Amino acid sequence: MTKIRVTVWNEYRHERRNEQVKSIYPNGIHRAIADHLEKVDGLEVTTAVLDEPDHGLTEARLANTDVLLWWGHMAHGEVRDDIVEKVRQRVLEGMGLIVLHSGHASKIFSRLLGTNTGMLKWRDDGEVERLWVVELGHPIASGLGEYIEIPQEEMYGERFEIPAPDELVFISWFEGGEVFRSGCCYRRGQGKLFYFRPGHEMFPVYHQPEILQVITNSVFWAAPAQAAKTSYGRVAPIAPVVHP
Repeated sequence: MTKIRVTVWNEYRHERRNEQVKSIYPNGIHRAIADHLEKVDGLEVTTAVLDEPDHGLTEARLANTDVLLWWGHMAHGEVRDDIVEKVRQRVLEGMGLIVLHSGHASKIFSRLLGTNTGMLKWRDDGEVERLWVVELGHPIASGLGEYIEIPQEEMYGERFEIPAPDELVFISWFEGGEVFRSGCCYRRGQGKLFYFRPGHEMFPVYHQPEILQVITNSVFWAAPAQAAKTSYGRVAPIAPVVHP
């Protein structure tokens, strides 16, 4: 049967320049995510990085992608505008897009949301983050408990300068008291867009099972309806975490 075709895109810069990041993600953040998704029934997974020709996002690659995951941080400005426009057009045609962590400042996120700021509060102290599930019945929250606790993370805080999401799945709370809209769903044209905040490169967030579960769920949610319908299965969700 037809599988959902997933492309995991990453700048792949931090992992090659910072030894601490390399120790956490020796093959890159894209591979950490892709290695998990490749184990999920119904998905066909490939990866692409910034320094490949056309950033790995050729017309052929985009035409054969149902869901694109985007991780960017230090090189947003190096992404060519013509490639951004091709990605935007594919989203309008129905391709799903999942923007991770600092991708809030990417050209594609800004262009699709109609804002060029994405401003927010920020602090990188390795704080505990409690990611509250505010829509327990949403498909992206399938298999989760009331919240996910991340031992160390970079703080993002409101005000987050984005349009009000169509659906809000997660709100984060940090030790300093800040809160943040961390799981935002949008629809643009025929495509679905999900912004998911956790994932700072200095911490092993993409090795945490609950975070990988959210990413898995979001892929199935964001996939075009026909691709999701013909996909023959999916990984069993993790056991819900019951907190005292």
